[in-house]
Amino acid sequence: MICPIYLCLCYYIQNITMELRHLRYFVAVAEERHFGRAAERLNMAQPPLSQQIRKLEHELGAALFRRDRRPIDLTEAGKVFLEEARLTLAQADRAMESARRATRGLIGRITVGTVASATYDVLQRVLHAYRERFPDVRLTVRELSSPEQLIALEQRQIHIGFLRPPVTGEKLRVAIVAREPFVIALPADHRLARKKRVSLRALERESLVLFPRREAPGFRDQIIDICRASGFEPSLVQEANQTDTMISLVAAGLGVTLMPASIQRLNLAGVVYRPIAEQTPPAELYAAWRTDEASTALLALTEVIRGLACRNVGGT
Repeated sequence: MICPIYLCLCYYIQNITMELRHLRYFVAVAEERHFGRAAERLNMAQPPLSQQIRKLEHELGAALFRRDRRPIDLTEAGKVFLEEARLTLAQADRAMESARRATRGLIGRITVGTVASATYDVLQRVLHAYRERFPDVRLTVRELSSPEQLIALEQRQIHIGFLRPPVTGEKLRVAIVAREPFVIALPADHRLARKKRVSLRALERESLVLFPRREAPGFRDQIIDICRASGFEPSLVQEANQTDTMISLVAAGLGVTLMPASIQRLNLAGVVYRPIAEQTPPAELYAAWRTDEASTALLALTEVIRGLACRNVGGT
């Protein structure tokens, strides 16, 4: 059978009108076993402390201390109350610290969308820098195409996206994260693999492996425009939805492709990467998030991104 005094104590602890300072007063007296020392510990005079403890006992309807002993001792009700009071104070301290940490962006949850090509360099650097500063923020990463990320941002399925241009949306804030040169991915036994640099015009009769338009319209169009600027129309015979699949097709000898230079971190057997001999527009990567997203953890992430933004990566 549960003790009625215990039920009363639990009710008191859970009562929203309870002041935490009363619990702190009680714990100090219980631990010091002396009102004078407890008052010194609490930086207050002894008479007000004694009054507050009496008030607490009156509200509980139970004596918490045996005052006829030296040092004073806890009653049975006091022993039960001490255990619960310590738990309540610890929980209150955790709640206040969590609120402070949340305000500073130290805790929370962020879902990140990213194109696969960002994972080889840029995303690693951004998330590593963020994790060092905010280790308690839970990060979930979803690999999505750029068009899929725009939809996910609109539907609040992700908090931020790392994607290729074009980036459109009335409620989006956009920051450029990186610009990097393109390189040519070739089969290791390709005739051009022996060269230190490869001219784009040398790819005129090569099969080009590209993303489907629905997966990466801007990225695909940029590569085609680069080829056209070099004086030829690419022969598009292979498409693949994933970056690693595209590189696997190159390794199998089914074509060549142009990729951001950070792709060289994907060290796949049967593929070599060569710089482009001509000057070409860089591959750009953007971060995008909603303008009405007020998460402190996300805002902290955007500050990290701005600190790393516009760095050329994967250069050769």
